[in-house]
Amino acid sequence: MDTQALETVKLTRFSHGGGCGCKIAPKLLSELLATSGVNGLFPNLMVGVETSDDAAVYRLNDQQALIATTDFFMPIVDDAFDFGRIAATNAISDVYAMGGTPILALAIVGMPINMLPVETMQQILAGGASVCQAAGIPIAGGHSIDSPEPIYGLVALGLAHPDRIKRNRDARDGDVLILGKALGVGILSAALKKGELSDAGYAEMIATTTQLNTVGATLATMPGVHALTDVTGFGLLGHTLEMCRGANLTATLEADSLPVLEHALPFARAGYGPGAIERNWTSFGESVNVAAEVPDWQVRLMLDPQTSGGLLVACAPEAAAAVLAVMQVEGFTAASTIGRLKAGAPVIDIVP
Repeated sequence: MDTQALETVKLTRFSHGGGCGCKIAPKLLSELLATSGVNGLFPNLMVGVETSDDAAVYRLNDQQALIATTDFFMPIVDDAFDFGRIAATNAISDVYAMGGTPILALAIVGMPINMLPVETMQQILAGGASVCQAAGIPIAGGHSIDSPEPIYGLVALGLAHPDRIKRNRDARDGDVLILGKALGVGILSAALKKGELSDAGYAEMIATTTQLNTVGATLATMPGVHALTDVTGFGLLGHTLEMCRGANLTATLEADSLPVLEHALPFARAGYGPGAIERNWTSFGESVNVAAEVPDWQVRLMLDPQTSGGLLVACAPEAAAAVLAVMQVEGFTAASTIGRLKAGAPVIDIVP
C-alpha cells in the first residue's frame, strides 16, 4: 500500500459540500416530495414519506416490520478510513431512530476513479465495513459508479416489532425532549476546512460521528418513549420541527440546556459554521420564534447540520429519568433534557 499517497490525498477538496451538510435544503426537498406520497395505496406500508420520518417501514407480519433506509454523502474529513466510518454510522442510525435493529447493508459507492488512488478507495470501504462489523451486520452487496466527487454510504435494512416503531407523529402533548449527543459537528467541520481544528478537536469530532445510536432499539421497548428521530443535516431545529409537524405540536427548546461538543463551543461563539446553517434557516426560520435573550450563536448551533448526530427522544415526563439513565449506561454521556412539547401549531419557541 502506498502510505505516502494515502497521506497526501485530501478527500474534501473533491466535494462541494461534506457530510449531512450537503443535503438538499428542507424547503426544496419538501417541494420535490410533495407529489410522491403513496399513503393508503399499500396497507402494509407503515411509514412512507408523509411525516418526514427517518426510514420507510413495511409490516411483514404481526411480529415483524422491515425498516429500510439509505444515506450517502461526500467527504466531511480527509482521512479515507474515517470518512467511511462516519458515512456508515450515519446511514445505520436511521434504523435505530425508528426503534429497530439493523440486519444487513448494501454499499453505495461513487468515486473519481482516475483521481483517487485505489488504496484510498479501499480505505473508505474498509472504514464502512468496520462499522457494519461493530453493528453486527454484513455488507451484502451494493452498487458503484465513476463520479466526479467521492460518494459513500449505505442502504441499511432492519427489523422491529410493528408495535415498537417510533414515528414522528407519535409524539404527545406534554412530552419531554431529550437529545442523545452534543451538538457542533458542522461547526467543527468548518474549523477543520480552515485548518484551525486541533488534533483533540478532530478526535472529538470522529468519536461522536462514529458512535452508533444503538440505544434506539432499547428505547423503543420503553413504554414512556413515544417518538424518536436522529438529528442530522437539518440541524436540531429542522428535525424537531419535523416531529412537531408530524404530531401537530409546539416545541419549546431551552438554549442553555443544549449539550455542546467541548471543542466546538469556542468556534460556535466565534461564528464558525457551514453554509448549511443559513440554508436551514431560510427553509424553515419562519416557524421558529426566538426569545430576545437567546444569543445568535446558540440559534446557529441549533441550525448546524449534524453528520451522524444524536437521537432526539420524545417521552412522557415520568419516563425521562429512565431514558437518561439508559443513555448513560449505553455510552451517551452528553444526553440532556432540552425542552418539551405541547398542544399547538407546529412551531418551535426558543427560550434561554
